[in-house]
Amino acid sequence: MSKPFKFKQFQIRQERCAMKIGTDGVLLGAWTTLAHNPKSILDIGTGTGLIALMLAQRCEAETIDALEIDEGAYEQCVENFEASPWGDRLFCYHAGLDEFLGEIEDQYDLIVSNPPFHTEEVSSGNAARDIARQNQSLPFEELIEGVSNLLSPIGIFCTIIPYKEETQFIMMAEQSGLYSQHMTRIKGNPYSEIKRSLLQFSFNEKEVIKDSLTIETERHRYTSEYIVLTKEFYLKM
Repeated sequence: MSKPFKFKQFQIRQERCAMKIGTDGVLLGAWTTLAHNPKSILDIGTGTGLIALMLAQRCEAETIDALEIDEGAYEQCVENFEASPWGDRLFCYHAGLDEFLGEIEDQYDLIVSNPPFHTEEVSSGNAARDIARQNQSLPFEELIEGVSNLLSPIGIFCTIIPYKEETQFIMMAEQSGLYSQHMTRIKGNPYSEIKRSLLQFSFNEKEVIKDSLTIETERHRYTSEYIVLTKEFYLKM
């Protein structure tokens, strides 16, 4: 059995998860706003449970639910939740979003998702990994529609997607009554192209905050902004 990935207050086992811990998940878990003091949180497509665990560390929300369709990832997520200091507040459902919508009448004050986003057909030879990476398993339209039904009137939705998909995603969200409030564009280093967009939505239309974040100045030398964002989690920050 491989060693768990250790953060400052919890650890993650991921040997049965198709998608391993990556920068995208850590960014979303650290960047997501908690300024509205959410009482209930939902992580759609939780994988290892990383983002839900980060939010449990960051806030006192009584209910932190997660959703995972892959059986191996679901079982591993449950293990990671139970091994954490916040096991009494964390719960993972083994279901897809469409199935969950049909069974749950609750609404959430905060919804997060690090969705699959490889729109082209790719094959790594690992079927579970391919499903986890390709958005046929959770198309953006389905994600947005689900969020619009599950989000409370005062709720906030946060996600991370490829920068090239940003404009289309925001337009689709607006069609479901969700308006962009904050966007942070991510670059790997000062000389690289913008790679990701962190996006925050709510049902309230207001002026959008736009900013940017660069992760490294050079290989393994992190920017002060990235260190400040992630230092409560990474052991060596």
